Amino acid sequence: MEFTGYLDFWFTDRPLVERVEAFSRLGVRRLDVWCWRLVDMAALSAECKRVGSVINSTFDDQMGSLADPNDNELTLRSWAESLEMAERYGVETLFIFSNQVDIVNGKEWTRRLSRYVTEAEQYANLLSQTEKILKMVEQTKIKVWVEALNTFHIQGGVLVHDHDLAADWVRRMNHPQFRLAFDCYHQQRTAGNLMYGLEAYWGLYDTFHVGDVPTRQEPGTGEINFPNLWAKLRSMGYDGLIGMEFRPSRSEAETFERVKEIFKTE
Repeated sequence: MEFTGYLDFWFTDRPLVERVEAFSRLGVRRLDVWCWRLVDMAALSAECKRVGSVINSTFDDQMGSLADPNDNELTLRSWAESLEMAERYGVETLFIFSNQVDIVNGKEWTRRLSRYVTEAEQYANLLSQTEKILKMVEQTKIKVWVEALNTFHIQGGVLVHDHDLAADWVRRMNHPQFRLAFDCYHQQRTAGNLMYGLEAYWGLYDTFHVGDVPTRQEPGTGEINFPNLWAKLRSMGYDGLIGMEFRPSRSEAETFERVKEIFKTE
């Protein structure tokens, strides 16, 4: 089991690149970052190499909507660019979502589809596009994580918004480089059933994200019973990643000690 640290949420009192060393001082050397097109990936990669860290994951905030047939050319082009970037800078994993999400007046909205398309047609297009994307992925060592995005604070409707459909997506592809990211924050916001999900999707996920609800801060600040979830994961033999995709409510050092106390391995 290994912790991954989200650069967008931690050590926000300093520039992004300087957060790499701050994480390394805590002993966290596997790092995640949002929206690679908005980041100086060359500088970030160089700093990771300097301190012995790795870029665990990122995503393209301009990847388009897999659910929209009108975006098919865009999604393939953006994925080709993302894979080239990931290979160049040593990024291990790229996230994939069903819809393009934009920031409008400070809020997250899924981009309106170009025309009316039934949900069944959207999903069929998503699966077809994913098959094409995976042909490109196979030429690399990059892994792709599927994530269901919640409909609580992302407005406008997300096709893949719960882990049931995300798990179906992964199972249909049946590809070793295509995996599920089990995100407690998104799942609890939309559907709950976290304990059920850990069992139902066992074998599909190798990362477990632990932002609490409602504030997306560390475990123990909200309504999710993380000690019970961790006990279930340990009983099933989980040995994957713990993604700290949340905003600390106290100092980063204190927060990390609190997280380690919950996710003990002894």
